[in-house]
Amino acid sequence: MSKNPTYRPPSEKTGTAATNRSERGEIDAFLARARTMAPATGGARGRLMFALDATMSRQPTWDRACAIQADMFSEAGSVGGLDVQLVYFRGFGECRASKWVSDAGTLGGLMTRIECRGGLTQIGKVLSRAIDETRKAPVQALVYIGDAMEEDIDRLCKRAGELGMLKVPVFVFQERRDPVASRAFKEIARLSGGAHLTFDDSAGAELSRLLKAVAVYAAGGRKALADRSAEGDDGARLLLEKMS
Repeated sequence: MSKNPTYRPPSEKTGTAATNRSERGEIDAFLARARTMAPATGGARGRLMFALDATMSRQPTWDRACAIQADMFSEAGSVGGLDVQLVYFRGFGECRASKWVSDAGTLGGLMTRIECRGGLTQIGKVLSRAIDETRKAPVQALVYIGDAMEEDIDRLCKRAGELGMLKVPVFVFQERRDPVASRAFKEIARLSGGAHLTFDDSAGAELSRLLKAVAVYAAGGRKALADRSAEGDDGARLLLEKMS
């Protein structure tokens, strides 16, 4: 990914950054509510937003992401079905979203036409879109896969808190071990009631299991996830642990 030479972690900024920070009491209130929330599809299909950083640093793992999403659909279908919207950003301010689709082939076709391009992160746009979509119709979960963060962490946390209040947990899957990204991703997951998980090139199987577990959660809620865990599904068990 292209790095902005003028970028500094939020802790180094001056001016209005401190005034944008969420009060501790508000954060605790977000968390108290988010921990008790679960998808309520009312028998309808679940809706999952699948967001990707498509900047140049993600190119080595892009093909793997395309393959894994097919498994997500198959797993979700066994507990009630799932509609997915693909969101990605890349280049100079480009952030796009697909229509909501219900089959793996359609989404796979969309992903194979995307080319990674250099640029800075646009995570704020992803979170804002999740908020907007949920206000139209419930979204049960947001999956985000990325490796960096080059935005104001406090602004991202504000949006993550809003998603927590809207019952939309964010499941962040982080590539590499960038400390600035880790700090932001942990807070986004915490405030939304989701989970932050890391993986590397050797963890493809684990990533697949965890993404399947998220799909099960989006389609059937905590009960479906708990049932899978009781049956010996390691991905479901780990996701439940991360969400507790």
